[in-house]
Amino acid sequence: MNAKSVPSDLEIARDATPAPIQEIADKLGLDQAAVLPYGRAKAKIDLEYLASLNDRPDGKLVLVTGMTPTPAGEGKTTTTVGLGDALNRMGKKTAICLREPSLGPCFGMKGGAAGGGYAQVIPMEDINLHFTGDFHAIGSAHNLLSAMLDNHIYWGNALGIDSRRISWRRVVDLNDRALRTITGSLGGVANGYPREDHFDITVASEVMAIFCLARDLADLGDRLGNIQVGETRDREPVTARQLEASGSMTALLKDALMPNLVQTLEGNPAFVHGGPFANIAHGCNSVIATRAGMKTADYTITEAGFGSDLGAEKFFDIKCRKAGLAPDAVVLVATIRALKMHGGVARDQLGAEDLGALGDGLTNLTRHIENLQQFGIPVTVALNRFSSDTDAEIALVLKTATENGIDAVECTHWADGGAGTEALAARVVDNIESNPGSFKFLYEDDLPLWEKIETIAKRIYRAADVTAVDRVHQQIKAYQDAGYGDLPICMAKTPLSLSADPKLLGAPDGHEVHIREVRLSAGAGFLVAICGDIMTMPGLPRVPAANNISVNETGQIEGLF
Repeated sequence: MNAKSVPSDLEIARDATPAPIQEIADKLGLDQAAVLPYGRAKAKIDLEYLASLNDRPDGKLVLVTGMTPTPAGEGKTTTTVGLGDALNRMGKKTAICLREPSLGPCFGMKGGAAGGGYAQVIPMEDINLHFTGDFHAIGSAHNLLSAMLDNHIYWGNALGIDSRRISWRRVVDLNDRALRTITGSLGGVANGYPREDHFDITVASEVMAIFCLARDLADLGDRLGNIQVGETRDREPVTARQLEASGSMTALLKDALMPNLVQTLEGNPAFVHGGPFANIAHGCNSVIATRAGMKTADYTITEAGFGSDLGAEKFFDIKCRKAGLAPDAVVLVATIRALKMHGGVARDQLGAEDLGALGDGLTNLTRHIENLQQFGIPVTVALNRFSSDTDAEIALVLKTATENGIDAVECTHWADGGAGTEALAARVVDNIESNPGSFKFLYEDDLPLWEKIETIAKRIYRAADVTAVDRVHQQIKAYQDAGYGDLPICMAKTPLSLSADPKLLGAPDGHEVHIREVRLSAGAGFLVAICGDIMTMPGLPRVPAANNISVNETGQIEGLF
């Protein structure tokens, strides 16, 4: 990203003239009858048509991930878009696969997720707000199950559900800390049985995770039926299938499950579909969208949320495991500004050259490189260049990457679009063709659940010890004994550190990771291990982004970026 005086991301996106979405579909060879337009610039792609492509060979799959994020910015989504545009410039038919943004961050602190500068997907305003309504469908399906659960208890509770052991929460796609813990069903007998309840943000919903891992509509319905909502007084699990809720939930999600097709500023195809957070969920776009890209393009470029300790590890150990994917390469995005913050430089001092702080912060980049190398595929560092970066600072980053046995490439895609990422694209292609690697998981299915948690904490976070109270150990043992021992682990922790403590910057080691709680996501097919103080319902900052968003006199949205 460059600091020179240029239009804002919103102004750049608004100035673009998108091609008709049918023309974008043509670039992937999609049957026009399978393209279901939502206006002029976005469409859904028919699921039956995509299923007919299953016999085609897969294209190459490249993951874009990042160093530990900071307020200085890293540009993971921007790099994903820039890399896709660059590969298309090189004549490689390429599709981009991104997650849909949550309204919580858009109106909170993080902002949208459509890229930035001249490496964006459009229509940016639509994508960052309601888009095609997928998140509303997911939230409605989730809350329908909540309503049917309470309704079952109200009308006699034939399943014998213990209201003290209900684990299914409600959701809303906004940051609303006041809903984290509530008391519901007040107001008398007609309103049901009062009980404590909770809200999560929609992107943390198990329905969202299921939505993004489902192979097709039938698989979606089966997974929804497996959701465990609570227990009986005899400690027997109760599922959505027993509540006869999974059919109606599937009906609400039927159209949403079709992947969304949009385009980059350079007119290249991008699937934007699904949107779980990586700090509290698996952080990857839908399997259906990724497979659509792999069946219609030579290269599919996707991204996973936050740093590689969260998004990338879950992409490999959850998404790839569940979907049978074998990625071909990974790109690790870094900025000198963020590295200097990890080296102790205050945000308002990042414009000054500081090789000492940069050297200290490079331990974070080195740790991410080492972690990614455990998965057996080639790694390339994308150095997302800012105008304030000096030649000496850039040279130090490139030297560090070389010392770790990998390539680092300067990128200027924020200012130059795909042209600013052509060198990175060429390096990624060369790495795949000359050093294909052999993808492997961090742990095997048959490793016990607690040992999987320890493996992630010790090999990725570099913890010296992993702790939990007896109640958590007992719950994990109960899941193990109940036949869930083969599930992968979805760690929920702060994205601001390689540890579970957001204050530990750089590359901490020898620390303790405390598992506060575990939650079974039987439908999604993983066990969530909640670390430290991480919240599954974020709150708004003191000055939320929503304060500055409005609609001007011409009907245009202002302040979204």
